[in-house]
Amino acid sequence: MEMSELTALLTPEGLRLLEEVGQVSSTAEVAQSVSRLRAAGHSPDLVSAVVGQAHLRAKGVAKFGGFAERMLFTRAGLEQATRLGVAARHAGRMRRAGIAQVADLGCGIGGDSLAFAGAGLSVVAVDADEVTAAIAAYNLAPFGHPSTGSGSEKPVAEPVEVPGAHTVVHHGTAEEFDVSTVDAVWLDPARRTAGHSETRRVAASDYSPSLDWAFALAERVPCGIKLGPAHDREALPADAEAQWVSADGSVVELVLWSGVLAREGVRRSALVIRGDESHELMAGADAEDAETRELGAFVHEPDGAVIRARLIGDVARSLDAGMLDAKIAYLTGDAAVTSPFVQSFRVREVTAANPKAINAALRAHDVGTLEIKKRGMDIDPAAFRKKLNLRGSASATLILTRVGDTRMAILADRV
Repeated sequence: MEMSELTALLTPEGLRLLEEVGQVSSTAEVAQSVSRLRAAGHSPDLVSAVVGQAHLRAKGVAKFGGFAERMLFTRAGLEQATRLGVAARHAGRMRRAGIAQVADLGCGIGGDSLAFAGAGLSVVAVDADEVTAAIAAYNLAPFGHPSTGSGSEKPVAEPVEVPGAHTVVHHGTAEEFDVSTVDAVWLDPARRTAGHSETRRVAASDYSPSLDWAFALAERVPCGIKLGPAHDREALPADAEAQWVSADGSVVELVLWSGVLAREGVRRSALVIRGDESHELMAGADAEDAETRELGAFVHEPDGAVIRARLIGDVARSLDAGMLDAKIAYLTGDAAVTSPFVQSFRVREVTAANPKAINAALRAHDVGTLEIKKRGMDIDPAAFRKKLNLRGSASATLILTRVGDTRMAILADRV
């Protein structure tokens, strides 16, 4: 989206059309909406902006729920935005640490700022891109009367009264912001090339602002710095708390916390969010791995956040389990217990990891619906599925893995 499209959209006519169109989910609905609006005499630029936003709003529900119905997006901004449920937990940490004012540097479309303001924090949101800053101003309008720092007025929604909350949006760079005016900083360095639609990842040395600047800031000011979950662990500051976050089974981010935002004695943590529930595993350092043991009655698959945080050993000991293989993140044990930090499976049968042996086991157990999981084996589950005869009435999980050089297939049931 360019500024001309945003300007056309942020008019009474544009916003009225956007509300009329609602959410547009499929390609067919996009084409139908474009044809209908063009036939009504609306300009091509306005139609493109309205239908594009309606389509992004439909996609935005996955991250923002009902809030997406009144938000504006760019495609890149939506892809890179923090899920609202995750951001709300970060906001809760700030409240518990006594933070009242926070600067969201590199605010994007304002997803994190929404959560901060919703938690009652005063927020200054800053973004270097003019279009993105204007969209953030619109999205944050219910929490005050934000501006982009240019003096131009933007259409805003009626403000929501949240005690203590106030938002201001500035168009500018993170490095230019005076951090002495706030209690803490939330920083999301740009990890992709500039743009509103097609972008590509850049190396850590090319983040904006630079990681050297961000880490130096974290030494002076309480900070939360959002990074990709696969960020080089060796490059992390030794005195920061590193928190890996997973949401509904996917590891979505790594956050470095400093100052009063870092919890005493915690250097590694895994926050596991499933639906509205969350559970956290914390430690002062990487956990020592559990010893290996032979396959037992249960297999446990640690959550990705636990694996990234290197806390598998702590989870294994809590389950009275061991590693199936020293280099593969599967645990096994005989105790009929599980935890929020793993997915657990009860072993039915173990066979050789070839289609003939597996098909025999599937027939014996009348399996027709099969979930396939794999670790430590170079197998494409989708291609492997085509080699299996799934004709039964029961369901099961097939775990393809190895112990040392031995490849094995474990037919199991989810606990």
